[in-house]
Amino acid sequence: MERRDLVDEDGTRRAHIAIDELRQRIDELDERLVELLNRRAGAALAIGHLKQRLGLEIYQPDRERQVLANVRRANAGPLDDSAVTRLFERIIDEARRLEREAGHGGPASRGRVGPEP
Repeated sequence: MERRDLVDEDGTRRAHIAIDELRQRIDELDERLVELLNRRAGAALAIGHLKQRLGLEIYQPDRERQVLANVRRANAGPLDDSAVTRLFERIIDEARRLEREAGHGGPASRGRVGPEP
């Protein structure tokens, strides 16, 4: 066997190991993201309950613009600002859905409320 074949085979093996390690890192990050998203949702639910008590509308366009501006400002890439905006628009939509459900006695009203300690 030529030396080149051994190097290529070894390089391929290292590449597969690297992919596996990176996928494990992604899995760990995904778990952290789920935890953080649920903590964020809990805070949004708490705000929703307070809005309901105060008679305020769930949809607050000024606050949504502020949140989107904040996350774009915090964005250091590699996601571009429009990708970050789309992701957070979806997160905000889900938070509003939870607030509406909680206000109508839906499943969200029976879940944990407020951020985790």
